[in-house]
Amino acid sequence: MFAPDKLTVGIFLPLRHYAGDMSVLAGQADLVSQIDRQGFAAVWVRDVPLFDPSFGDAGQVFDPFTYLAYLAARTKHVALATGSAVVSLRHPIDLTKAATTIDQLSGGRLVMGVASGDRPIEFPAYGLEHGDRAGRFAQALSYMRQLMQAGPLAIDSPLGHFKGAEFLPKPVAGAIPMMVTGSSGQSLAWIAEHADGWLTYPNATHTATGPQHLAEKIRAWRDLIPGGAFRPHMTNEWIDLVDDPDHPRTPLHGGYVLRTGRKGLMTLLEAWQAAGVNHAALGIQFSQRPASEVLEELAADVLPHFPSHGAVPASTVAW
Repeated sequence: MFAPDKLTVGIFLPLRHYAGDMSVLAGQADLVSQIDRQGFAAVWVRDVPLFDPSFGDAGQVFDPFTYLAYLAARTKHVALATGSAVVSLRHPIDLTKAATTIDQLSGGRLVMGVASGDRPIEFPAYGLEHGDRAGRFAQALSYMRQLMQAGPLAIDSPLGHFKGAEFLPKPVAGAIPMMVTGSSGQSLAWIAEHADGWLTYPNATHTATGPQHLAEKIRAWRDLIPGGAFRPHMTNEWIDLVDDPDHPRTPLHGGYVLRTGRKGLMTLLEAWQAAGVNHAALGIQFSQRPASEVLEELAADVLPHFPSHGAVPASTVAW
């Protein structure tokens, strides 16, 4: 997914918008297998425990980790990413157990976008205070990183404590990349120190000013990274890719969706790459054309300009 000064392309799920009918998700796994064969860098799933109609978006619908385990068996190369797991709602042991299990089953392909949560209705449902989410987020991330360390552990956290037990399974590569989403209630300096990467909204996508503002934000973050080490930035957009390649970039639904032809999309991706973005996750659930048709165009005409990075799988164990 990631290399300095390069941008790759992933696909956000679901491929069709849920509006009360689960049938729109039928056949989606077959298309994810197609995405894998076509060379996209990643597929992304969202974490929405409860559908709040007033929020207007049911997200992925399926539990993200259960579904990623299913997709791991249907794919071979594509990275499996959460965008994003709401770590403030769940206990770090259960969350890490699910994550490292999928990482092992997929041969080390899990990338975790993590977030503090933005849907107030969910927190009292878990018996938690919405206002405590930023603190719980930082505590949970620290707990999860400690769990993935080798050998018997001694953990003392506000979220729990134990001594002398070992956590299994371990991640394939020793750790799972943890990509902080937005601010998650933390300072930019905290994100620079503690995040393996940063996932943010892109600002406006129909004008040049959006990528310019995004570039400023990315530079400010990277200036704070200890030692100047490379850490990737990711962004996303929901697109309605029309069949006219010259159709101008046009914001819809208050800027939530971008209607565009592929030339306009490529111009946007080029601007993001110049801004320092390393991965673009595209959602096509609001596209008017069939999902398979949109994926074919993206694979044939866009991916060659933003190819995924080749890599040898970290694990070839056939579980």
